[in-house]
Amino acid sequence: MVNRDLIEIFIELAREKNIERSELGTIIEQLFLFIIDKEKGESDNCSVIVNLDKGEIEIYVEKTIVEEVDDDHFDITLERALELEPELVDLKLGDTFVEVVDPANFGRRLVANARQFLNKRTREVQQQYIYEDYVQRIGEVIIGTVHQVHRENTFVNIEQTELRMPRNEQIFSERFRRGDTIRALVKAVEVTPKGPDILISRSDDLFLYKLFEMEVPEIEDGIIEIKGIARKPGERSKIIVHSIDKRIDAVGACVGMRGSRIQSVVRELNNEKIDIVNYTEKSEVFITRALSPAKPIDLYIDDDRNYCVAIFDEGGLENAVGRSGVNINLASKLTGFTIDAFTKEEYDEVLVNQKTNLDTFKGIKKGVLKKLAGADIVSVADYLATKKFVLVDELDLTGDEINSISAVVNAFISRNDEPEEVVVEETPAEEQVEDVVVEEAAIEEEVVVEEAPAEEQAEEEK
Repeated sequence: MVNRDLIEIFIELAREKNIERSELGTIIEQLFLFIIDKEKGESDNCSVIVNLDKGEIEIYVEKTIVEEVDDDHFDITLERALELEPELVDLKLGDTFVEVVDPANFGRRLVANARQFLNKRTREVQQQYIYEDYVQRIGEVIIGTVHQVHRENTFVNIEQTELRMPRNEQIFSERFRRGDTIRALVKAVEVTPKGPDILISRSDDLFLYKLFEMEVPEIEDGIIEIKGIARKPGERSKIIVHSIDKRIDAVGACVGMRGSRIQSVVRELNNEKIDIVNYTEKSEVFITRALSPAKPIDLYIDDDRNYCVAIFDEGGLENAVGRSGVNINLASKLTGFTIDAFTKEEYDEVLVNQKTNLDTFKGIKKGVLKKLAGADIVSVADYLATKKFVLVDELDLTGDEINSISAVVNAFISRNDEPEEVVVEETPAEEQVEDVVVEEAAIEEEVVVEEAPAEEQAEEEK
C-alpha cells in the first residue's frame, strides 16, 4: 500500500521540527491509532506499520468471524472475510481475521486530526530530546544569549532551547540586557507540564570550579586538585588547591604568568576577589592562610571542637572580618573551623568574662541562677553568647528576670571598661605652707640669677 505523498508531508514536517527520522515512523503510527481510537472508541485490536523508505503505511484490524455483526470494528461475517481474502478457504466461525485498511479511507478526517496531533507529538518529542540532552550536561558550562530579563528570572537561549537563571543564581552586582552573551553552569533539569525547566547558575561554587578547570590545564589533567571552595558571589571567593606533583606550585599555576589565568576568571565573575590557598594538614598554617589577606598575631585552636580564636592587632581585625563579615565567614567555611576574631584587648576582656561566674553577682535570684546553670549558662561570657529566644522559650524566664540579669552583667562590663582612677593623696596643710615658702624662695633665687647677668652687662657697657 503506497502513500508516498502523505509520507513526504510527514518527513518535511519532521525536518522543520528537528525530529529524527526513526522517531517519525513511531509518530505516524501513533497518529493513525489516535484517529482510530477517536472514531471507534478503541484501537487495541489495530496495528500500524510505517515504512518511510518505501513510502508505505499499512493498517491492520483484527476481527472475529461471527454469524451476525454487532460491531463492525470487532466483528466480521464469514462471507465478508472470504470476499476480502478468497484464498483463505479454511476460515470458520470464531476464527480471527486480519483486515487491511486503506489509509485513504480516513480522508478529510486524517487531514483535520493530523496537524493537531503531529504538533502535539512533535512538541513532546522535542521536549524529550531537550530533557535527555541537558540531563547529561548537568555540571557543564554553557554559552548562551540573553533572551528576556524579568525581575525574578533571566531567560537564556541556546539555539531553540530556553534556559532559566533565577535571581538567586545570579551574581548580585550583574545586570543583563537582551542580546548579551553569557556563560553559566547547567545546575538542574526538572520536568514540568510545560516542558523541561533547565536551571542555570553563575553563583554556584561549581561554576567557579569549572572556570578554573577551563583556564588551568593542570586542574583538568588532575595534577592540581581543588579541594574546597567558599564563595560569596560577586564579592569574594576562597579556594583550596593541592598539587600532587611537588615540582608544581599549585597557587602559582592557578594564578598564571603575571596573573593571566586568575584575571580571566575574575573578569568573568564581574571582578570578584579570589584568594587561593595552598592545602596543608596543619591546622594553624591552614587557618592562617584561609584568613588572608589578614595576618593573625596569635591563634588558639581546639581541634576537637573545630574551634579557633584568632588574635589581630587593631588594624588587622577589620581586614580579618571583612565587609559584613565576608572574609572570616568564608575562612570558617573553607577550613571547617568556627573562627572568632578579637584584638588582644578584646580577648583579655573575654577571658575575664569567662572566669567571672554569674553567681558572684548580687541582684540575680537563686532560682534564675539554677535555671541558667541547667542550660550550662554559668559565666558572663556564656550569658552574652546566649540568644534571647533561649532564655524566653527554653528557660521560661520573664522579661523582668532577663532585664535584671542584663543590668547586672552590663554594670560589670562597664566597670571593667572604665579606666583606672589616679588616686591623689591630699598633702597636710603644714606641708603645703612649707612648699609655698620653698617655692617663693626658689622664685627669689631665680630672679637673682636672672638679674645678675644684666647688671654685669651694664657695667661692661660703661
